Amino acid sequence: MNNVFDNSPVNPIGPNMADYASTYRDFRFFVPEFFNFGFDVVDKWALDRTKIAMVWADSTGEDIRKYSFYDLKTMSNRFANLLLAKGVKKGDRIIVMVPRLVEWYAVMLGCFKLGVVPMPAPNILVPHDLEYRINHARAVMAVVWREQVGKFDVLREKCPCMKDYLCVGGSVQGWGDFEALMRDSSPKLDRASVEPTRADDTMLIYFTSGTTKFPKMVPHTQASYGIGHILTAKFWQDLKPTDLHWTLSDTGWAKAAWGKLFGQWQVGAAVMVHDAAGKFNAKTHLDLIEKCGVTTFCAPPTAYRMLILEDLSKFDLSSIRHSCAAGEPLNPEVIRVWKEHTGTTIYDGFGQTETVNLIANFPCMPVKFGSMGKPVPGFDVRVVDDEGRDAPVGDEGHIAVKIKPDYPVGLFRGYEMDDEANEEAFRGDYYYTGDKAYMDEEGYFWFVGRADDVIKASGYRIGPFEVESAILTHKAVAESAVVGSPDELRGTIVKAFIVLKPGVEATEELAKDIQNHVKRETAPYKYPREVEFVTELPKTISGKVRRVELRKLEEERKAKKG
Repeated sequence: MNNVFDNSPVNPIGPNMADYASTYRDFRFFVPEFFNFGFDVVDKWALDRTKIAMVWADSTGEDIRKYSFYDLKTMSNRFANLLLAKGVKKGDRIIVMVPRLVEWYAVMLGCFKLGVVPMPAPNILVPHDLEYRINHARAVMAVVWREQVGKFDVLREKCPCMKDYLCVGGSVQGWGDFEALMRDSSPKLDRASVEPTRADDTMLIYFTSGTTKFPKMVPHTQASYGIGHILTAKFWQDLKPTDLHWTLSDTGWAKAAWGKLFGQWQVGAAVMVHDAAGKFNAKTHLDLIEKCGVTTFCAPPTAYRMLILEDLSKFDLSSIRHSCAAGEPLNPEVIRVWKEHTGTTIYDGFGQTETVNLIANFPCMPVKFGSMGKPVPGFDVRVVDDEGRDAPVGDEGHIAVKIKPDYPVGLFRGYEMDDEANEEAFRGDYYYTGDKAYMDEEGYFWFVGRADDVIKASGYRIGPFEVESAILTHKAVAESAVVGSPDELRGTIVKAFIVLKPGVEATEELAKDIQNHVKRETAPYKYPREVEFVTELPKTISGKVRRVELRKLEEERKAKKG
């Protein structure tokens, strides 16, 4: 089988990108009326019963197992039959809180086959978070890892829409035994016996992480993620059917859809899954790359920063042929160190829960370190002003996706039950991402920050990312986050929160040295007038720094001093 689409209604996508301009100009998607990722992708690869879909490792990195596409076909069939026996039907929503285990895949794929809509949830959610999600989406079932069932037990009376509770990983009173129910379910499922799914049917729902408002529901269809993520895997991640790809992500975050499921299996690559527990362990990850022969690797900038603190010369990373990063823009210094030890350039990529990969650096074109790259084929991405006019080259504006006359595959159709959010995001001919950038004369995008992250200080507009990048080139710095801090004289000043490398002592002299270093690395007006050394930075589950928390902290501190 050379291509998963040989017997699929979706047209083949051809070889990996060799020339950006011609690929961008000529690329087209064909989306059939009916499509189902479980049947049309996973089950078709399963025709070859030997083809590996997943390499799984436990939290220690010692227990390593392999699963074929055929294994996943039969496991997902069992879960689909389990759902049918319980009366769960197409369109019903179920909340899924299962860690990086093969059972998560069985649940997700079984849902896809029936048109049941899973809502992946990270295990850091507390009962209040879950109550909102369950009731807002009218979920009918929860599939939950045994260590998290207590969070749901306290919600039973508050969530009357819930009919069933399944526990994965053991028998718990009041919960259905997932393993026992799976054993009793048939591994066979006749596609003709279930209601077919259209390509535009909702396939799964993610909730965006709310900061000042409740989380928004982001629905994706069988096409927008099941087909659209071909762009992510084929062009940015540069995947082939012979690859073992590892994207670092928790199953509750949309990055799992980006790098551990859809595009990778469309292409026929295997995915690496590590049941990581607790804090990020750089050594374990480097050991697994070596032991399992990972060929393509994608991690958030935070993880790369921690990896390069290890002595990389002690690990054989020669299997890696391609590296990429996402979550937030990657600092040039990290790219330099990683290439020095692995021989691979880290290709930055940009997108959101609402989209597939939108902008990236691709292997076929020169990389400008610090740049986001260029738009992905299939998307018309622009830098525009508030009225939707193209911003002049070099001028800061909104990163926006053109949605007229042709709506791109890979972009969601709107937030569910949230007119206010949709009015803000969809304006005129564009979908506004909420991020800001500028474009240079060669069409490369340069990230400035979230629209609400940009610092206005002393009459200047300062993007936190460029200041953080300058700070990170200092030999003593491991991580940094830059925010605007209230100031009586200037209104707002640039403040840096800095995590130092192990063994480095925080002193006033070091703070001054870092400030002077930034003045030499970038325009002097951007330097942080205040520096605070911290042991860690607040982050989302995906590894993005939560600058909003740091801004709030500064506002509260200055208000008390007031």
